[in-house]
Amino acid sequence: MKNLIVIASIVLLASCSTSSTIKKASESKSAFDDAVYEGEEYIVNNDISDEEAYRVFHQAATGFVSIQSIRGSAEKRAIDFCKRQGKEMLALRERTSSPPHILGNFPRIEIVFACIENKVTNEEVYNNDKYTQIERLKKLLDSGALTREEYQVEKKKLLSK
Repeated sequence: MKNLIVIASIVLLASCSTSSTIKKASESKSAFDDAVYEGEEYIVNNDISDEEAYRVFHQAATGFVSIQSIRGSAEKRAIDFCKRQGKEMLALRERTSSPPHILGNFPRIEIVFACIENKVTNEEVYNNDKYTQIERLKKLLDSGALTREEYQVEKKKLLSK
């Protein structure tokens, strides 16, 4: 009886969703193209062509899985795919199944995305601004952490960059 419960649990968990490989959008066909239930498409960003884009598809195995959980797993795969390239994921288009999720119309999502260069964070810009660094040095001088001579040397180094 225990074995039957374990096997049933494994089968149930394994059948939660199916996913496709990540493919170039220009070289692959949408999983929604030949579907009876076409779903709805949302354009998030139209600045990048399909030549530079990729496609990821996820589908639940039953109607009892939320579209949000399918979206989360598809986005995670896309983000991980771009991270392996040292880049960030930018969603371009998203297509989701429309309710009711019954009779073969299970929750499914397709995300078309691009991998873009990492953006410079505000903190990096802030830390690299020489005037901000001089201001920090001045605060250290005013607090007594630096002497006047140390302040002048560090300030000269920053201004010569």
